[in-house]
Amino acid sequence: SDYQQLGYNLRSNLFQGGPLKSRSVVKDSYTPDIAKKAIRDPNNWHGRRISELGKWYEKYFLDRNVQKAMKDKYG
Repeated sequence: SDYQQLGYNLRSNLFQGGPLKSRSVVKDSYTPDIAKKAIRDPNNWHGRRISELGKWYEKYFLDRNVQKAMKDKYG
């Protein structure tokens, strides 16, 4: 049956899983000096800019985390 065949395949280690070392398309496509020359700007990544709404959310969650920490510390 299918169940017995699956059990046999698992016991004989036919399903060995994924590769131990993964490869990246970027690493395969470009030479190492390209990555070293790249300038990373956190405010402009992949042509996108952090909007005012994103900055507001960042401040909001920072304030929220401070409030939680204060509540945990002082009750």
